[in-house]
Amino acid sequence: MNQPSPSSRSRTSGSPHRLPEIVIDLEKLRHINCGLGRFSLYLGQQLLQLSEDTFRPTLLLPDGAEWHFPQNMDRPYDVIPVKPWRKEKFQRWTRPLLRRFSSQRPDLWHVTNQASKYLPIDPSVPVVLTIHDLYFLYTEKSPKRISRKLNDIQQRVNRCSAIVTDSQYVADDLARNINLGRRPVHVVPLGMSPTPSKAAQRPDWLPQGKFAFSIGNFLPHKNFHTLVKMIRHLPDLTLVVAGKNQTPYGEQVLDLVSTAGVADRVFLPGMVTDEDRQWLYEECDVFLFPSLTEGFGFPVLEAMQCGKPVVMSRLTSLPEIAGDHGFYFDSFEEKEMAVAVEQALVSFDKDPDAGVRAQAHAGTYTWQATAQGYLKVYAEMLGF
Repeated sequence: MNQPSPSSRSRTSGSPHRLPEIVIDLEKLRHINCGLGRFSLYLGQQLLQLSEDTFRPTLLLPDGAEWHFPQNMDRPYDVIPVKPWRKEKFQRWTRPLLRRFSSQRPDLWHVTNQASKYLPIDPSVPVVLTIHDLYFLYTEKSPKRISRKLNDIQQRVNRCSAIVTDSQYVADDLARNINLGRRPVHVVPLGMSPTPSKAAQRPDWLPQGKFAFSIGNFLPHKNFHTLVKMIRHLPDLTLVVAGKNQTPYGEQVLDLVSTAGVADRVFLPGMVTDEDRQWLYEECDVFLFPSLTEGFGFPVLEAMQCGKPVVMSRLTSLPEIAGDHGFYFDSFEEKEMAVAVEQALVSFDKDPDAGVRAQAHAGTYTWQATAQGYLKVYAEMLGF
């Protein structure tokens, strides 16, 4: 690890001449296009913007990731390279020796996801742990696997000093399933990623006419099969569900499209380009999200960002994220779902400002606000 430059030295609780050093785990940048990869990218960039005269950032980075964070003389940072031997499964055995010869003693270590395999060498370093969800409780069928995953998270909770979640729903879910002790739990909502440019024209596989849109990987908790049944009662709408559908559940949905007799009005294009995805968000007539469990629910906000009516499940974090700017499925009975969609479309038609309010609501979720929320957690723990 590089040593802090003299120009970075200022105040901290232990010394009037040194900023506190905070390690931020951005290892998931190895998968830059997945949710945790984007979280690492945008949070890391914004925390660097806020670090000047506040804390000295040290980034745990995979090879090649430094180019995402250009060095700035006003906001310098150090790097801990991601290496296999740094994983906790190795360090737990070598920690006594490593601690003796290592000078690494940061003031705080931020573990940015509950599956991280990296912890500080020094066991006395306080840890902030971000837990994004416990979705496996509702999607995993094997009791043994659920027990193992809960135990893994419990071990990380036992090591940390404070916990951060993306939503109050996840915080409550943790309290029901994990022994948190007296550790404080902070809720810091996520931010919205910059929107890409939309495709110049309608995808060639999508016929003209009104359409409803949904997106996500085809896993059972996404509940997409209910939309296929529902669309039979909305003859004026085509349904598009984008996302990876080469899964067992995806095959079930594809079979249902055929047996339900709606193959001419349901399109499952699989994974689409960023440009086509943005086109679908901006040009759809209504966005549908019947998910059974979400730790946050980005697609809901992405559709609101485009000023679209959104009809979603009332379950888990979705009402918390969307508030009264969304519409809800009160059941998953196909005719009742169709009525909810019709009512949302009529309500939006009657209220010309509904889309503007939805956009304003989505606009409150920024990565700057997320980083400021984390900065408050750091400050509370370190007293700066």
